[in-house]
Amino acid sequence: MTVSLPLVFVLGVIAWAAIKFLGVRLWVAVVIALFGFWLSHTFLAPAVESGTRSGVGVVNGTHK
Repeated sequence: MTVSLPLVFVLGVIAWAAIKFLGVRLWVAVVIALFGFWLSHTFLAPAVESGTRSGVGVVNGTHK
């Protein structure tokens, strides 16, 4: 069975849990999100995308 969830939803749940249970401050979560947007517009974006796709493949069991 495959479940499809939007990445934004998953990251939002992780951020909420980190703020609620780990005591991460809201401004730290916002800075991390903004850093991610900045990083997506740099030369490192293809490496991040490749790593993310590989990680998703491993989790889904479709990675060779």
